[in-house]
Amino acid sequence: MPSPRIGATERDELRTHPRSQRMAPRKGAIFVRAAPANRGNDRDMIFSKKRPQRWPETASLEIGGRPVAVSVRVSSRARSYRLSLPHVGPPVLTVPATGRWPDAEGFLIRQTGWLALRMGRRAEPVGFADGAVIPLRGVPHRIVATGKLRGVVTPNDAEGERQLLVPGAPEHMARRLCDWLKVQAAQDLEARCAVHAATLGVTVKAIAMRSQATRWGSCSSTGRLNFNWRLVMAPPDVLDYVAAHEVAHLVEMNHSPAFWRACKRAMPGMDEGRTWLKANGTVLMGYGAEG
Repeated sequence: MPSPRIGATERDELRTHPRSQRMAPRKGAIFVRAAPANRGNDRDMIFSKKRPQRWPETASLEIGGRPVAVSVRVSSRARSYRLSLPHVGPPVLTVPATGRWPDAEGFLIRQTGWLALRMGRRAEPVGFADGAVIPLRGVPHRIVATGKLRGVVTPNDAEGERQLLVPGAPEHMARRLCDWLKVQAAQDLEARCAVHAATLGVTVKAIAMRSQATRWGSCSSTGRLNFNWRLVMAPPDVLDYVAAHEVAHLVEMNHSPAFWRACKRAMPGMDEGRTWLKANGTVLMGYGAEG
């Protein structure tokens, strides 16, 4: 059974099926039905050998007068052509292994306007560099390099400005800050998951920090919970909502009405955190990432 997961702010995507078939649309996806493929007669299907499709590694679109590289990803599990725009990095065209490049290329060209609109809305990534401002538990902090080779990341207040004092050589500073943030996230999430587990009468077996590009958390049927460490940069009630969401999956491994009732029971004020994440999750995903 696939692990239920909470996605990162409605990842933008479009898809179309290589064959005419009905499938339930996934939330946030726009479906475009393709014309049925010409299968030929039975003799053709029995005696002709199908050449393996050669897929390019990248495709190119012109957006705003400039070429945009699109990564092409072949998936044996995909049943449709899908165009998505990750929070960081180039657009991705996912194609089924049984598809045809002319169909995929046509689909990509038809979505030029859609992609241009989404790329215009995407926030620029914010790297962990000296002088950059990042949120910690919803409060802006300026990254300040101490110049010291040894030491630990330390929150500081200098004349009303919140700071994060980060030691280490410049080339290691981002990694040190990221490692520290993961520890902070783990502490916050372990505490909140323990509260929600007690409320719902379930047991959390293990909690791990991950750096997913498209989701905030996931839950396995064995009781293991995974969380995106960037949640520690969001306001506390947002982190609390994601913790409640994943713990509630230990009651209901789906997103049925029963699941949402369990989630509400764990955190009655979950709507505020959920709304914030939908509105700001894309920006949050850009922190600590390289464009």
